[in-house]
Amino acid sequence: MTESELKKYLEAAEQSPKQVAAAVSGLPEKVLCYKPAPDKWCILQILGHLADIEIVYAYRLRQMLADKKPVIAPMDQNDWARNLGCMETPPAEMVALYGLNRHANLRLLRRLTPADLAKSAYHPETKAEFTVAELIERMGTHGASHLEQIERLKRAGSGRQAPDARPRPH
Repeated sequence: MTESELKKYLEAAEQSPKQVAAAVSGLPEKVLCYKPAPDKWCILQILGHLADIEIVYAYRLRQMLADKKPVIAPMDQNDWARNLGCMETPPAEMVALYGLNRHANLRLLRRLTPADLAKSAYHPETKAEFTVAELIERMGTHGASHLEQIERLKRAGSGRQAPDARPRPH
């Protein structure tokens, strides 16, 4: 990863919580809970996912930087969205948690050396090593894909357009 790519991903990662907060601010419950299909996520589940995945990123990053031969714990994002109470959690709380944890992760990421970017952990779902650089790239692009998903759901939930709100694997 080049220095300019690193800067681009870190800047995108920093903007994401602010963009998500702006996108969901003031939305009525009907729109927050709208699901285009029973197996698709609503905006509240996306917010829960963003808050949760930031905790996962924090742990994985710390594993890669500090542990010897770390192995990433797999997660089923759909089970997390279904079973961790995001439908009963205020959206502002999930957005705040996402932003606060992202801020803490960015503080750590901005202190990395070029050698740190090559550190890795084994990812059993992909059966390959997953590097810090790849995690930074994912953090820099992940929020934008869910922001697009939120915008589609807002339109559909208010009756303006049908969405494609499939969650993407992590």
